[in-house]
Amino acid sequence: MSVPRSVDFLDLHASLASEIIDPDGPPWLALPLLAALIAKLLRDPPPGYTLVAPGILAGAGCAISTRAELVGPAVIGPGTEIRTGAYIREQVLVGAQCVVGNSTELKACILFDRSQAPHFNYVGDSILGARAHLGAGVILSNYRNDHGAVRVRVAGAADLATGLAKFGSVIGDDAEIGCNSVCYPGTLVGRGSSAYPLSALRGIVPPGVIVKADGSIVPMSQR
Repeated sequence: MSVPRSVDFLDLHASLASEIIDPDGPPWLALPLLAALIAKLLRDPPPGYTLVAPGILAGAGCAISTRAELVGPAVIGPGTEIRTGAYIREQVLVGAQCVVGNSTELKACILFDRSQAPHFNYVGDSILGARAHLGAGVILSNYRNDHGAVRVRVAGAADLATGLAKFGSVIGDDAEIGCNSVCYPGTLVGRGSSAYPLSALRGIVPPGVIVKADGSIVPMSQR
């Protein structure tokens, strides 16, 4: 199987991260470049962005709760809502009009415009595509129990090596992950796909499908 292309999962016009994402390369290669991009944005902010705290750059119209914890460095896009209890750790790039909610933890990740992680989510070393949505309690696990390098499982073919000790998931544009689901390290979810609550996702999920809690995959027409 060919290596998954970023452009098949993500609208690269919907994030400041587009300059570190190779459209024809695997999307996970952007993650090691994220720290340098955020440092560059902090040095030379885009129009409409201001430094709201040391290491925290925010676009116009952000609503950041005083009871959220922002460690940074981080860049938060215009119109984004950071709710009470959110925990923004290091190397986080959040797009425009996103929602980061109660007890959600972000670390070394990219959220494209209008994506949502609104309730009790962990997003580590991962990418959420435009308008992607995580249900309450969804965890994007980023570290293998055996401490080995993360690989992307491919049905009927050899696993794809990422070369990364930590890599969570790429959730494609418009994808929906149901409540209390877990994405194993190295999961890629295709555009517009949906996972039932209590699902355990691994490997590459095709675009436009439904993943049921038993792991079966059906076309969206059978929703």
